[in-house]
Amino acid sequence: FGYVSSSHVSRGMTVTFKLGPVSEGQNERHGGDKLFGKRLLQAGRHIMSHKSWMKTVPTENCDVLMTFPDTTDDHTLLWLLNHIRLGIPELIIQIRHHKHTRMYAFFVTATYENLLRGAEEMGLQKAVKPEFGGGSRSFSCEEDYIYENIESELCFFTSQERQSIIKYWLDNLRAKHGEALHNIHFLEGQPIIPELRARGVIQQVFPLHEQRILGQLTKSWVQAVCEKQPLDDICDYFGVKIAMYFAWLGFYTTSMLYPAVIGFVLWMLTESDQTSRDICCVVFALFNVVWATLFLERWKRRGAELAYKWGTLDTPAESLEEPRPQFRGVKRCSPVTGCEEFYYPPWRTRVFRWLVSFPVCILCLCFVFLAMLVCFELQEFVMGIKELPRVARFIPKIMLAITVTACDEVYRKIACWLNDMENYRLQSAYEKNLIIKMVLFQFVNSYLSLFYIGFYLKDMERLKEVRVCFTPLSKTTPQKHESSKRHAFFLNLVFFSFRRESKTALVLFEDGEGEHARAARALSRARSLSLSLSLLYAPC
Repeated sequence: FGYVSSSHVSRGMTVTFKLGPVSEGQNERHGGDKLFGKRLLQAGRHIMSHKSWMKTVPTENCDVLMTFPDTTDDHTLLWLLNHIRLGIPELIIQIRHHKHTRMYAFFVTATYENLLRGAEEMGLQKAVKPEFGGGSRSFSCEEDYIYENIESELCFFTSQERQSIIKYWLDNLRAKHGEALHNIHFLEGQPIIPELRARGVIQQVFPLHEQRILGQLTKSWVQAVCEKQPLDDICDYFGVKIAMYFAWLGFYTTSMLYPAVIGFVLWMLTESDQTSRDICCVVFALFNVVWATLFLERWKRRGAELAYKWGTLDTPAESLEEPRPQFRGVKRCSPVTGCEEFYYPPWRTRVFRWLVSFPVCILCLCFVFLAMLVCFELQEFVMGIKELPRVARFIPKIMLAITVTACDEVYRKIACWLNDMENYRLQSAYEKNLIIKMVLFQFVNSYLSLFYIGFYLKDMERLKEVRVCFTPLSKTTPQKHESSKRHAFFLNLVFFSFRRESKTALVLFEDGEGEHARAARALSRARSLSLSLSLLYAPC
């Protein structure tokens, strides 16, 4: 097999190599160049390892790929292989070795019959034939005849469903009492695969792409212009969470057309006097109050429709969440279950949060505020020099925009480190506290200068110039493109309504179970002092 990262590996693809060793006769004929040849071969190995994934031939029957570092020994591979085969006999595993990177990988798949049993264990929702009532319900092997396409092994399970079943099995491979691998000692019932990934024994576990379906999505989704998104195909291939997100993104983009059109009309009707501008600003603010309310209600309905269609509307939440693999503590006997578990006193987390995390966050915010003041003082100094060209007045603003972008990346690393040190037991608690840190800093870092100029200084011209400098940089950062839309959204809010205070809302979609409900709650919480959108801005 050949790969650079999970994005370079496609489902059912592997690599063959035709690089033979140098023969002894050749070494005798070129004895003087032996040392040079070795060095050249070593250098060539790195080049080949980088380009080897480009030359591929199909490998059948592979859904999930598990890779290991090049330092992995045979004992580790055999130990894990033995546990998987004994603990999950439903899986079919092929071991392959990459000659140039010297890495091993497990190619994992399962038979159709075993996938059916796995779907029943997971409670996978499948469509029911119309003659049996239609809709969807949890899969049952005893009543498999009632489900659509059950006769076809190729059509019944999507690639995402096959991979989800295999991942479910791998994540539920648990250790027995006293089991250990080298210096890693497992607790009884502890998941093995997540722990080995956290310890670096397993490098990656990821599903493989299917080139045929990717080609279809490229034509119907990526290359299609002004056409509806193939949400059902996206759901079948990427899963409900990704499909729900793109459904929200498309719904949000379409809904933004209304304030864009109304704003453009008001802009055309606005005259040069201040009274006319104030009237249009109030009208546009009232329109946005109505638009935000209707947007929320329409998305709640649309989200519920998609959740029902995809069989996740009534999906119950997991009653028991597994501890994070990175969670560390002392071993103890659980007073509830009587089994061994890792225990970390909650007071230690609270002490670190209040005595370390909170002061560090305050210092970071103070640094942002001081950097903003320094840039403003530099701006005043530049403005006082009459001989400088007009372009020079943008230099302090560009410096401020670059500082904001750099601080975002630095603080992201600081927030992750603080969250790791707080040592949360559950993944949900870890993500919740990380989001709080990131949102707090990014909001202050990105919008403090804008609110300061708009509401305190009330300098319209300076606000225009800062927006011009901020918007391009926010779209060139390594963050997601959707974050750039949110940045531009807030920039326009400040620019057009720094004189008016009212209420509006911004949808921030959250991944996870109950996507439509979470989006609705996020919309109701995300209230702002500003109201208006840009007259001409409509994200695409």
